[in-house]
Amino acid sequence: MSAIRQGCRADRGGMGAERLAARFAAAGVPIGGAEPWAIQVRDEQRFFAEVLTRGSLGFGESYVAGAWDAERLDETVRRLLAANLDRLLSVPERIRLAARAAASPLLDRHSRRQAARDVAFHYDVGNDLYRAMLGPSMVYSCGYWAQADNLDDAQRAKLDLICRKLDLAPGQRLLDIGCGWGGLAFHAARHYGVRVVGVTLSRAQQEHAAAETGDLPVEISLQDYRDVRGRFDRIVSVGMFEHVGARHYRTFFDATAQLLADDGLMLLHTIGRHDSTAHTDAWIDRHVFPGGKLPSLAQIGRAIEGRFIVEDWHNVGPDYDRTLLAWWENLRRAWKPQGLAARYGDAGLRHWRYYLLACAGFFRARHGQLWQVVLCKQGRRERYRRVV
Repeated sequence: MSAIRQGCRADRGGMGAERLAARFAAAGVPIGGAEPWAIQVRDEQRFFAEVLTRGSLGFGESYVAGAWDAERLDETVRRLLAANLDRLLSVPERIRLAARAAASPLLDRHSRRQAARDVAFHYDVGNDLYRAMLGPSMVYSCGYWAQADNLDDAQRAKLDLICRKLDLAPGQRLLDIGCGWGGLAFHAARHYGVRVVGVTLSRAQQEHAAAETGDLPVEISLQDYRDVRGRFDRIVSVGMFEHVGARHYRTFFDATAQLLADDGLMLLHTIGRHDSTAHTDAWIDRHVFPGGKLPSLAQIGRAIEGRFIVEDWHNVGPDYDRTLLAWWENLRRAWKPQGLAARYGDAGLRHWRYYLLACAGFFRARHGQLWQVVLCKQGRRERYRRVV
């Protein structure tokens, strides 16, 4: 209790540690409780000082540093979000972002050069880690669990669902924007007979995908979507729009409208938020996806207006909870002393546990959605056949 009082004094004029603990308890997340989602504080002074002064950034960083634990971290986060405590924890970050925006009104966090740096920060950390986490599919996006009972089947089902929604047919030319390690490109070429051009800003992804192409009609390029030229019968983008940035939403849809044939189809697969915000969680922004921004339905709607017609809008957000838990279980099992543990260390494991399980809580609280949006241009005359 003395450490808590020290935390209170350290935060003069702020909320105070005792009041913060009361707010957590009211959300069903007691500090020091017996419940598996209760927060077990190992370093009271650091925990309270970090959270009170740095909000969600301090909450995540103090976890990775070992200042606190929770057996069911995913449920801890779900309860905090369900009580809207994310608004409380985001206040320090909003102040910081406002100050940065005022100081640099012309700063573009999503220029070509900065976008490449931000992608490398997360996606080039090591294919060994992603192989262990994602499994043989190497697909880093939400699986489709409607009829699946394991991760590999859920990812195959997702890939096939996308191909069917795009109404792929032999001979078509497909552009895959943000193609990852090539999983969708390979599936579409192998099972639907299309020619695929995939683009990514991750060198590790491009090298892996290029090596796995074999004799498939697939070309994987290290390229920004804004520099792609040509015309395509179909366009798909899976898990990439979250990196575009709100300032460039219209740029993205202008570019894809130019690239898509008049009678073509486009599918956008993206995480979305239940509300419109101008900021990203501070810990995610600094330690996972720098420059990332989750769009809302309204923000996407405004960006596509006058550019595309919506043929279908499918929400499979609850499936991401299960996908994230499966990724964490894969990674936990693979964290062996002579392998990943030796390379990434204990802090690395805590980093990935916090990221994956906190995101699972985010989707379980329904703050996070996963949308598959099928789009066409006004020139398309053929009736769209809805798949699900």
